[in-house]
Amino acid sequence: MNMDQLRAALPQWVEASRKYTTEGRVASYIPELAKAPAHALGVTVMGRSGEMIRAGETDFPFTMQSISKVFTLLLALMDNGEDGVFAKVGMEPTGDDFNSMLKLELVEPGKPFNPLINAGAIAISSLIHGVTPAAKTERILAFFSEAAGGANLTVNEDVFRSESATAHRNRSLAYFLKDNEVLGEDIDVEDVLQVYFKHCSVDVTCEQLAHMALLLAFDGTDPLTGREIVPRRYVQIAKTFMIMCGMYNASGEFAIKVGIPAKSGVSGGILALVPGQYGIGVIGPAFGSKGNSTAGVHLLETMSTALDWRIF
Repeated sequence: MNMDQLRAALPQWVEASRKYTTEGRVASYIPELAKAPAHALGVTVMGRSGEMIRAGETDFPFTMQSISKVFTLLLALMDNGEDGVFAKVGMEPTGDDFNSMLKLELVEPGKPFNPLINAGAIAISSLIHGVTPAAKTERILAFFSEAAGGANLTVNEDVFRSESATAHRNRSLAYFLKDNEVLGEDIDVEDVLQVYFKHCSVDVTCEQLAHMALLLAFDGTDPLTGREIVPRRYVQIAKTFMIMCGMYNASGEFAIKVGIPAKSGVSGGILALVPGQYGIGVIGPAFGSKGNSTAGVHLLETMSTALDWRIF
């Protein structure tokens, strides 16, 4: 199927998947996210020369939430190297909920199993270089914006405040990491959490998310400019984590049914990619029990099956 055929088919696929929004619900534990349109579904597919195909509701901004963890991992790898990062987080999926602290207590030495669960992403946030939380956030925004093709990405302050005010579980995780010495003596827990909440609260559109995915699809080199933004090795690491645990504890099912690297967030966003071909940004705010957009996952399965995208 070429781009013209995909352009013709995509609106039909979106409408067929839209009914699955009724099987999910918008996030309410972060009050600002509860304002999202529950029945919305949109997708943007971007090819290597920047050509785009859109269908559904793609223009409204939404916060990256856990999708941001992929890019803070990349920045932490560039700041600290592999040894520095994996001294603080592991390389294994957990099988537990994204905000669980169970394994932190059961398994020595108490460091998070991977960078994409909340505890791991908090540890990663502590590794971003910068003298102050504001300086770290400024570097994160600059990096995210560069990955999105030079967009001027910003923090949604309303979501940030809402997230910070209700983040009791995440504070518990962070203080547990502090007690386990994953966060060092010189690290202030509230400073780390501010950085974490802010990068989760960065606003994007489907187009910007698709461009960020395209960068990963081409191993860290933006195909529109030919410029390397992230070393290929670090993108390999990030894409491996996306397959293993990018869709929370539904990652195995997603790998079998859809079969491409992806990362979801509880705003309903999904970043997905077809290596060497496409970057994909999806928004479907209604999510299921495992934290993934119900309609968005169905849409990606439909697309992957029809277009034979599975990498396995």
